[in-house]
Amino acid sequence: MSHLVAPSLLAADFANLQRDIEFVNESDADWFHLDVMDGVFVPNISFGMPVIKAIAQHAKKPLDVHLMIVDPDRFLEAFAKLGSNILTVHIEACTHLHRTLAAIRSLGMKAGVALNPHTPVESLSEVLHDLDLVCLMSVNPGFGGQTFIERTYEKVRTLRAMANKAGVNFHIEIDGGVTASNATALVEAGADVLVAGSSIFRAANPSEATTTIKNA
Repeated sequence: MSHLVAPSLLAADFANLQRDIEFVNESDADWFHLDVMDGVFVPNISFGMPVIKAIAQHAKKPLDVHLMIVDPDRFLEAFAKLGSNILTVHIEACTHLHRTLAAIRSLGMKAGVALNPHTPVESLSEVLHDLDLVCLMSVNPGFGGQTFIERTYEKVRTLRAMANKAGVNFHIEIDGGVTASNATALVEAGADVLVAGSSIFRAANPSEATTTIKNA
């Protein structure tokens, strides 16, 4: 199964951000993955709207924006205006998930839902037809460079089976601890978008690392 690679700019060199954006533009990567953290939903703060606006001015590939924030509904329109192509909210942060997904789509973006490692994929059963992407966190969110949670493989298989049974097709994205050594197994389990941060930007040859994950 063909899959996409989305380098996570959280692992980029912020002192040379335009350089790293150009690298992604020229690499075999498919999307930019942008993690937005508020210090409340997760114990860290990342970049906000001004930085994303600057990224959008130089990015030549879709922006896959992952909101790790409380009350994401307040900011849906703002992220649409910034040029987000895919907007992902956390199921744990949404009181009215169906309404949130509909709002994201009405703003012209693809709608995604992220699940923390402890959240069962079965919790998506009522919104399967409203999804363009499901992001399975394979580490506890908030920091880069964490160890991959092995239970993720089974969650991917279960979610892909749920999608097939419901007759729907959405992306299954894996975020956290993705490397060249586990990429093939993730794709075989049913994932088709791999987010990679440290394993790309901290590699001796980031372009080669991207291609290796892309060809897994």
